Amino acid sequence: MTIEAIRDLIRQMTLEEKAGFCSGSDFWHTKSCERLGIPAIMVSDGPHGLRKQANLADHLGVNESIEAVCFPAGCATAASFNRELIEEMGQTLGNECQAEGVSVILGPAVNIKRSPLCGRNFEYYSEDPFLATEMAGSLIKGVQSKNVGTSIKHFLANNQETRRMSASSEIDERTLREIYLAAFEGAISKQKPWTVMCSYNKINGVYAAENEEFLTKVLRNDWDFDGFVVSDWGAVNKRVEDLAAGLDLEMPSSNGQNDKLIVKAVQEGALEEAVLDKAVERILSIVYRFTERRDYNATFDRERDHEKARQVAEETIVLLKNEDNLLPLSDNDDVVFIGKYAKAPRYQGGGSSHINSFKVTSALEAAAGKNVKFVQGFHDELDVIEEDLIKEAVEAAKKAKAAVIFAGLPDAFESEGFDRKHMGMPECQNELIRQVAEAQQNTIVVLHNGSPVEMPWADKVKGIVEAYLSGQAVGAAVTDILYGKVNPSAKLPESFPYQLEDNPSFLFYPGVRDLSEYREGIFVGYRYYEKKKLKVRYPFGYGLSYTTFAYSDLKLDKKKMQEEETLSVSLAVTNTGNLAGKEVVQLYVADKVSTEIRPIKELKGFAKVSLQPGETKTVTFTLGKRAFAYWNTQIHDWHVESGEFEIQIGSSSVDIRVKDVVEVSSAVKLPRFYTLDSTIGDLLEDENAMKYVDDLLKNNPIFQEPVEEEGAASKSAITLEMKKAMFQDMPIRGALSFGDGSVSAEDLQKTVDKING
Repeated sequence: MTIEAIRDLIRQMTLEEKAGFCSGSDFWHTKSCERLGIPAIMVSDGPHGLRKQANLADHLGVNESIEAVCFPAGCATAASFNRELIEEMGQTLGNECQAEGVSVILGPAVNIKRSPLCGRNFEYYSEDPFLATEMAGSLIKGVQSKNVGTSIKHFLANNQETRRMSASSEIDERTLREIYLAAFEGAISKQKPWTVMCSYNKINGVYAAENEEFLTKVLRNDWDFDGFVVSDWGAVNKRVEDLAAGLDLEMPSSNGQNDKLIVKAVQEGALEEAVLDKAVERILSIVYRFTERRDYNATFDRERDHEKARQVAEETIVLLKNEDNLLPLSDNDDVVFIGKYAKAPRYQGGGSSHINSFKVTSALEAAAGKNVKFVQGFHDELDVIEEDLIKEAVEAAKKAKAAVIFAGLPDAFESEGFDRKHMGMPECQNELIRQVAEAQQNTIVVLHNGSPVEMPWADKVKGIVEAYLSGQAVGAAVTDILYGKVNPSAKLPESFPYQLEDNPSFLFYPGVRDLSEYREGIFVGYRYYEKKKLKVRYPFGYGLSYTTFAYSDLKLDKKKMQEEETLSVSLAVTNTGNLAGKEVVQLYVADKVSTEIRPIKELKGFAKVSLQPGETKTVTFTLGKRAFAYWNTQIHDWHVESGEFEIQIGSSSVDIRVKDVVEVSSAVKLPRFYTLDSTIGDLLEDENAMKYVDDLLKNNPIFQEPVEEEGAASKSAITLEMKKAMFQDMPIRGALSFGDGSVSAEDLQKTVDKING
């Protein structure tokens, strides 16, 4: 339906009908209007599976949903670094939605993994906004290719579960733009999700639902978002103010209470009816975008989609350690699988994204036919060390060639609704790993978790496999990797610190009462660890393979460029091992001469390349202005500072293989504004300023740069270096206190005014 036809429908509506369309009819449906022939549409939880609830509805996963397919969660899919694979996963989800009559799937969730403690980290992609927005964009592209909408969430700065419905995320402008908004920006501006879901929390004291700065000025004006904004379920606080700020659809239904407030506000002139009309227009545009393109021939083939889930999972599992090339195992090896998760894997998180999986493949089931024995090892209902279970595991491990311990975080440790209390695993599991590793030198640990964990036993085991929460086919995928049917190719989308105290948000997370202060600023994840020179257990972008790769022949298509130009970067990547494999090539940009505080380097490109043994392929990247820019709070825009930038390409954030330098010239010379507090050093750096203050410097002894005096004592308390430092840092107003009296305060101010124009 055209926009004009939709507007004609709106003109035929009563004020009450229009207000009614701005809230749901129930938990999952929009309203219909039989009089005008307007249909309702259904939305459903996601983002890594279809959680369609037919009858009793809720948003926390309490009531049952239809049997569906659980794909790897966001924590895992980001580890694939594979845009095409995640797009295919999106296409599969979109087809399932068409088959089930679901118009919009609620996801992806792109909130930054600020702290390992966030209970919902398993849904989120990364600590890095570029990786997060690229992965989200791929999923959106795939889902919406099937004429089904997505609802990117939770906008904005929803990085904790503690008091998530009332806490205020206190974040400065630059940090918002470079980290927390950037995670949404690329996906929204490039892939145009049908809807955006606003979060519960406040941003700098204003609830997301009534925050015009972000819902209208940023989303619509800056990023050209043209869909509708929907509230997180129950996030509406002041319905009329929310509507005016840009929140179109309230979910779920308020049983008509908020609709009446909208009607009253229009009638009393407190809300322009045009604002209401525009919200209804946005909602109806999505209603008809789905209903007019509904695919009634779509089928939900669960077995087929289970295989797709397995294919995705195989690229989400990160090999962290493989001492003495213990992996892959041989089918004939005597192996013992230890731990509950070998038989009943933890493959998804709790809460609104919880999928009612129609089947689950465990590692034990997938290893059928191999020489594998199973022992329980632990129970995860309570963190209790059960010596009899550990003893059984140790005895079994002694008799085997290798022991594989399936461990991780139980549901009680991480879920929507609450944050983790610490970064540790259950002590019963740690003790199990310690004792088994002591008895069996060939011990491998497989981890099932949605966020980093401390690993006090890491140096005692030979193998570590990070399986994340990789969906209902995780057992098959893990077994394929353990036995070499699949060569691991995933990389960590987040840093794994040695301990929680190393995390940059540790002192401030989750905040005090209703304030969560993001004092670490832009230094999230690897940006902090590298700036601090703080070693981590496993760095961002890290992951091993059963083969090896060499990087060579780095080429930049120019050595000097203007900021409005693009830079083409290419290199050769060769598989130097004996097995076919996939390598994630990561491009980082480092500002070498910045006068601003910036990270050591930032991820600005990545590509996954598949190579046969001995094969070489050329990988190419294109970098534009944003790859070199930072957010400047003086001009409230992205700014490139002229100077040298190093292009670094490697296999992880700390494993840089090749690099080169490009000189970038800015198109904008930022104006400098001076006050009497500005220093002599500030003036000396500015040619324009020097034109006005040359006489001032000559006539005031305090403004004369110190020189070495003949015969000066080398050990004098007042050294030449001290004098020069004081000279550089002396405020202009210092002429009044330390000068010869020839210049007045009025003279100084007139000079500053001339400099400022």
